[in-house]
Amino acid sequence: MSPSRVYASVRLMNSTFKRKIRAIAGFSLTELMVVLVIIGVLVLLALPKLLPIVTKAKTTEAKLMLKQVYTLEQSYKFEHDHYSTTTSDIGFEQEKLISQGGQARYKIEIVSADEKAFVAQATSTVDFNGNGIYNVWTVDESGAIREKVAD
Repeated sequence: MSPSRVYASVRLMNSTFKRKIRAIAGFSLTELMVVLVIIGVLVLLALPKLLPIVTKAKTTEAKLMLKQVYTLEQSYKFEHDHYSTTTSDIGFEQEKLISQGGQARYKIEIVSADEKAFVAQATSTVDFNGNGIYNVWTVDESGAIREKVAD
């Protein structure tokens, strides 16, 4: 095959390829931007409905830590015949709070304790919804975990 024929066939293939590329439909930049704006508006509409779910998930931390305090207090009472007034006596170690560079959102403390009863409290160090009210949960000797102050 002569070089001129090879060159002619390559040119023919090249022009056919260019025509096929031009025939393929695509999206313009304007169309893509409109789609992104619509997605953004949908996210903004859904966000207020999702915030309570996020707050509820964060309160699970308080419930789990208070359940642990309840279990430790029960064990302490079996050994010493009274409830402890400090978390260090029962062996509870507070995780570092977010304000201290840690991961915990709740500060755990024992509010009151005697021979028959105790009350432990988990106070949020983060205002989840920005209204100035901090979430508080309590647990007592019966193991009932209750929300004292809702955020």
